[in-house]
Amino acid sequence: MTSKWNLQPLSTEEQKYENELDKRYAACPPVSHLLVQRGITSVEEAERFFHPSLKDLHDPFLMPGMDKAVARLNKALGAKERIMVYGDYDVDGTTAVALVYKYLLNFYSNVEYYIPTRYDEGYGISKRSIDYAASQDVRLIIILDCGIKAIEEIRYARSKGIDFIICDHHVPDDELPDAVAILNPKLEGSTYPCSHLSGCGVGYKFMQAFAISNGIPGAELECMLDLVAVSIAADIVPMVDENRIMAYHGLRRLNTNPNLGLRAIIRICGLSGREITISDVIFKIGPRINASGRMQSGREAVDLLVARDAAEAHEKGKAIDQYNQDRKELDKRITEEANAIIDARGEKLASKKSIVIYNKDWHRGIIGIVASRLTELYYKPAVVLTLTNGLATGSSRSVQGFDIYKAVDAQRDLLENFGGHAYAVGLSLKEENIPEFTRRFEEYVAANITQTQLTPLLDIDAVITFAQITGEFVATLRRFNPFGPGNQKPVFCTRGVMDFGTSKLVGKNLEHIKLELVDDTSGKVFNGIAFNMARHFPYIHARKPFDICYTLEDNKHQGASGSIQLLIKEIRPAK
Repeated sequence: MTSKWNLQPLSTEEQKYENELDKRYAACPPVSHLLVQRGITSVEEAERFFHPSLKDLHDPFLMPGMDKAVARLNKALGAKERIMVYGDYDVDGTTAVALVYKYLLNFYSNVEYYIPTRYDEGYGISKRSIDYAASQDVRLIIILDCGIKAIEEIRYARSKGIDFIICDHHVPDDELPDAVAILNPKLEGSTYPCSHLSGCGVGYKFMQAFAISNGIPGAELECMLDLVAVSIAADIVPMVDENRIMAYHGLRRLNTNPNLGLRAIIRICGLSGREITISDVIFKIGPRINASGRMQSGREAVDLLVARDAAEAHEKGKAIDQYNQDRKELDKRITEEANAIIDARGEKLASKKSIVIYNKDWHRGIIGIVASRLTELYYKPAVVLTLTNGLATGSSRSVQGFDIYKAVDAQRDLLENFGGHAYAVGLSLKEENIPEFTRRFEEYVAANITQTQLTPLLDIDAVITFAQITGEFVATLRRFNPFGPGNQKPVFCTRGVMDFGTSKLVGKNLEHIKLELVDDTSGKVFNGIAFNMARHFPYIHARKPFDICYTLEDNKHQGASGSIQLLIKEIRPAK
């Protein structure tokens, strides 16, 4: 689907900030422009941005409920109570459980961890897990990356003498569970400065507060920031404020001395000896950890992440890698089946603003990925449902700017359970309610989504010439890492480029273009790659000028170390 190219000019006031920053970054003017776009208005702010410091992390006691949470944990340790660390089965939940469990184990041995099974227990707290905790004489459960809606379950746990500390980051309802403490930066009235922590990030802040309250130096906890970085990348939370600080230092840890379990994954997916980036976490490390909970049991991911023996970690890593291979095959098959259903609807779908599809035989662990694929392909909010334990259970994904949580919330009377955030929601409902849910969901989306939101936007950070892509500019651009929402990798536009005469089609089916490009500002030839854009090759080969949108990437192919490649996002004939 062709995107609308969206270049937002700076306001008059922003241009003043850009002019001030230019005094410091005059050698590469686009840098000042990029900084102002990210809300950075002074050299001092720019230097903090370029040098993220752990000293700039917020005081964890600014989070409402933190005093109560720390007091209850300290009481449990003093009374030698058994503690359970409980979390969701995805990357965010399993990294959070691994972090809190490993950290507490440094000081206390009467602690265990628990991950519910996706297929028998479902998302969040289950009665089965509470009964198990009671049988093990657990008196305190620290729940991570879920629990904010578990009102009945926590009431049941309290009846058995079990207290809860909830560490969550999902949107809460008006009614909250009766927990000893709830740590969630999205709670109404919360003034915590960083409202978009990952679930693992909330767990990290809890352990940070625990350490402060007991006079424990921070070094041991900081060694676990690699787990936080993985959660931030995989859960796609905004890469701003202390998320960016923790991701920056967590990536450094991943590249120097990672957790044994993560080291095994790094080795298995071929990242050893290379600089690991957020993209590597999103596309290689995260999916392997996630595959455990999707295909078998999220507990196996925690087993890997808390492993103390390198050989054991490698064996567990290989098993999880196999789950990922199985996941890929299922993903491909179910996506093809979903597309076939949509194709069969033909013109009927074309008039709709949303997609809701159901197949009772689809694998529950894959439907979130399929929902993402459908949203990307058709650029509409999508809900994918399957049958699990007698209920239609599903995942939904949204397009940029449309809050799908509100769309699902508007149908709550039809639902058994739901939870999530603006761009992704999990839900369950009775099978007989699917037709009415489909009708009302479409009705809500049609009434609330704009045509702009149904058109993919390609946001362009700056229009530049090839002459501006200097060594200093590229080096400074690397300092914008780590990238993510709120600090996306800059997208550039260069107008009127031409084929140097050596561009060619590549790929098994000649579907890609390997480009060698020039413009009229520089004598240098720039290499580029345009995936699945072979349709543009005749125009390019005819030596006609065209405009490109692209990101600047380090070329990691053998023999290309240190070189820059243009990763082409879209091509248009020059006007």
